[in-house]
Amino acid sequence: MESGKMVKARKITWVSWIFLTVLFFGVPSFVHADISDILLKFHPYLVAEETYSTNILLSPNRFKLADYITTVNPGLRFTHVQAGSYGIDLDVSGGYTYYKKNAEFSYWDYQGRLDGWYAVTPKLTFRLRDYVIRSDAGREDQYDSSYLYNDQGQYIGDTQPDQYLLSTERVHAVYTRNVVEPSVEYRFGRENLARLLYRNSIYRNKNPLFEDSTENTINPLLNYWLDIKNGITLEYILTLGHFETSEDLTGHEVRGRYTHRLNPRLSLFGEYIFIREDFAYPGVDYDVHNPSLGLEYKFSPTLTGTLQGGYFWESADDDSRSRGPFFHVGLIQTGQKTNYALMFDAGYSRDYFTAENLGFEKYYRGYGTITHRLTQRLSLQASGSGYRVWYPQSEDNRKDWIWDGRLSASYALFQWLTLTVEGGHQETHSNIEGLSYSEYSGTFRITLGQTGYQPGLGLGRAYR
Repeated sequence: MESGKMVKARKITWVSWIFLTVLFFGVPSFVHADISDILLKFHPYLVAEETYSTNILLSPNRFKLADYITTVNPGLRFTHVQAGSYGIDLDVSGGYTYYKKNAEFSYWDYQGRLDGWYAVTPKLTFRLRDYVIRSDAGREDQYDSSYLYNDQGQYIGDTQPDQYLLSTERVHAVYTRNVVEPSVEYRFGRENLARLLYRNSIYRNKNPLFEDSTENTINPLLNYWLDIKNGITLEYILTLGHFETSEDLTGHEVRGRYTHRLNPRLSLFGEYIFIREDFAYPGVDYDVHNPSLGLEYKFSPTLTGTLQGGYFWESADDDSRSRGPFFHVGLIQTGQKTNYALMFDAGYSRDYFTAENLGFEKYYRGYGTITHRLTQRLSLQASGSGYRVWYPQSEDNRKDWIWDGRLSASYALFQWLTLTVEGGHQETHSNIEGLSYSEYSGTFRITLGQTGYQPGLGLGRAYR
């Protein structure tokens, strides 16, 4: 484990140098700017919250542990944008998490997010994203940045908050994850884009029940429009995975999409995905084939709907098979007062570089979230999801039902003081003894200052 700590230390140092490089790309602009203007872009804040959980370890109901959890996190946010040149959005915080009844679970936590970009020319842009968190949350926030980009590789930001990995810790375990994603984009037309993205993700868990892992991914993407109505998207993902005890992974994913635009609002597309996962001996390799057809319709500049359907089949080298329908129905609204996302999915996913490393998964899912600004000061949010998941590669033929939901209200008492109340429930029903649980939680949060926290970005305590 000491070697892992050294790798992490070198990693954090490397990330710091990258950040400083990106920051000082804008040195000429900083030199000419008034120092007071720069200082005004630093925003310190403090987040203090009290949470009551009926099941802090997400254990089977007969082994529940309830507790009051106090978290105090001072933080600092820095935002600076030079139009057409560069932009930096940095948000870091850390503090102490205290368990009232189980003080031995108390620990120091931290979290941070960096989004930076630098335009060498109007066509060529470098981006850097860094995400780091130290937490003991039983279910980890979604950390993969793929949902930050649309199907053409264009950066669209966080439109699907409150999503979590299926992997679950059912004992107390403090983990650290650091994800660095540098990328370069070249635009050679109004909608033509070539992008190369690299991801390094380091996962370390202090509990020996969970293995450490490291992911290195290279992801080139080309989006090219032959004319105003016809476009193609080509994408390749190479994943190199190293695991502490499991077999190492070399993964290949190829995606091709042809899009035909009937009019400015309606587009039709056909897509084919091929996946090959190769594991070191004695791991079992497998292939996935996934053809589909779909359409995208823009009801308005702020409301977009997507309908996609197809079929997938997975075949492993040990002659095991898994297949089923693949579909996606989605509706996303991004308005001034109301944002929402509604989605229904069926298909497959792969769970590696997490606490459980569950492997290939087949699922059905429903998900929804809505945020509404009722008044200038009061905002309401509701979110929930339901999964039916099969794990074909598990020896015990595991199947789970997973449900979760959350309600919250935030009130800005002053510009510098926000009060938030949250209530949540989550539960899992599994055919494997010892994996089923339910939990209710309630949180009261006080925020002093302006924080960049958004659910799903890993800033602030993760929903248990």
